[in-house]
Amino acid sequence: MDDVVAHLGHSPRRVLVAGVSGSGKTTLARRVAARLGLPHTEIDALFHGPGWTPRATFLDDVRDVVGQEGFVVEWQYRAARQLLLDEADLVVWLDLPLATTMRQVVTRTVRRAWRHEVLWNGNVEPPLRTVFSDPGHVVRWAWSTRHSLRDLPATVARQDAPPTLVRLRSRRQVETWVRRLPEPPSR
Repeated sequence: MDDVVAHLGHSPRRVLVAGVSGSGKTTLARRVAARLGLPHTEIDALFHGPGWTPRATFLDDVRDVVGQEGFVVEWQYRAARQLLLDEADLVVWLDLPLATTMRQVVTRTVRRAWRHEVLWNGNVEPPLRTVFSDPGHVVRWAWSTRHSLRDLPATVARQDAPPTLVRLRSRRQVETWVRRLPEPPSR
């Protein structure tokens, strides 16, 4: 939980939030963006078209995001990860316990399905029973990819100019870290 401003020498302007499904990437990305006065782009909204189909403009949209002076975005989707990482000055890794992430992804999925919440581009969660029949169901995906970020420190370190990596392993660490971020200058 390094003091990121002291380490960078400035307030971060290009922030990625990494974590497995259910870790709270989008929630934290919104909080970081608000705290630092930066725009947040929800990468799921760029990726998912109607009917859960990938949008043809996804990578162009990601290039537009990283072309901004500042951004906060979730670090996901294999096709976009390197584009994002190449432009980041900070990667925040939500490396929370498995029980926490699975509880959060199940709770979120049940809530969205029960309320028929409209997500990106008109999509809604499928019926809950599909967790048993759809191998790509978000809850099954969260379980099968639970170890997918084990090599994140090595991936970040391989960059020509590696961004700072902050690894947060508990909700308490997340809260402490967010409180320590600088607030945007008053307008």
